[in-house]
Amino acid sequence: MSTRLLRRLTAAALVLALGIIMLGAWVRLNDAGLGCPDWPGCYGHALVQPGAGVEPAKAWKEMIHRYFAGSFGLLVMVLAVIAWRRGKGRERWFLPLAALVVVFQAALGAWTVTMKLEPAVVMGHLLGGFTMAVLLWLTWLGLIGSRPVGGVQRGLVTLSRVALGVIILQVMLGGWTSANYAALACPDFPMCRGSWWPHANFAAAFVPWHKLGVSYQYGVLGGPARVAIQLVHRIGALVTAGVVGTLAVRCLRSGMPRLERSGSMLLALLGLQFALGIGNVLLGLPLPVAVMHNGVAALLVLAVAYHADVLRSARSVAVDASSEAAAEASEPAVAE
Repeated sequence: MSTRLLRRLTAAALVLALGIIMLGAWVRLNDAGLGCPDWPGCYGHALVQPGAGVEPAKAWKEMIHRYFAGSFGLLVMVLAVIAWRRGKGRERWFLPLAALVVVFQAALGAWTVTMKLEPAVVMGHLLGGFTMAVLLWLTWLGLIGSRPVGGVQRGLVTLSRVALGVIILQVMLGGWTSANYAALACPDFPMCRGSWWPHANFAAAFVPWHKLGVSYQYGVLGGPARVAIQLVHRIGALVTAGVVGTLAVRCLRSGMPRLERSGSMLLALLGLQFALGIGNVLLGLPLPVAVMHNGVAALLVLAVAYHADVLRSARSVAVDASSEAAAEASEPAVAE
């Protein structure tokens, strides 16, 4: 297969991955995560069938998500086989790794249903979706011949890595907030329940695993525990804004057109995500805003991953260049 066709198929898989992330949020926000209580079918059928206990609207939402996820999984498997047989480029490793993540994602999807929306599983399922998107994004960057940015300071390289770690933690916090139905635990902003530091139960808020056999739809935590989750999510948002914003500003001031453009995009996505988060609270979690909040979060992760990738490569190029210069300086001069 030609590089051009592989590049196009990888781009299609990436778009599909982003769509499935938003589709999953749409299903969850419609309280349709248990629309089909079994897996992979729905009440034992490949299509939604009328019957006792079936809520067709919710069941179809869940099955549509599964159909798209299944199609995506098959596409990634095909890409992984092609990339491995080509035997060159980062795609040889990234696409097979994405295929392994797909398999694990399928298991998490099944456990999400059979464990009745256990928060740790739901959060892991979300993180798996973001992981696949990042792997496809980095693969596509390699296929289009994305080059490293040379001549950058070591501190910017480190900052890009820190920003990537911080935003991944914030995605996990967002997933935990959603899985525990804590998005509206604080219905006001910037304060929470009329206070800067309301009563919160942090001990109960972050218990990693709960007992099985209990339905976690609509959440099982008390109000103070949900407030604690929301407070930590807001604090995480401020930290993320500070770190990622600093990365964007330093790129804007780098004097390099490529970094200036990417820094502008990063700053725009950060501002939009912050506005969507505030809108979720003040508007009572409207479905379009909440779904967009998930989608922009994915784009923001990809934007930070892009910077971590090109700046990581830039560091290795800078080291190689300095080594060559030192070697040339150490060679004795040849008389003409």
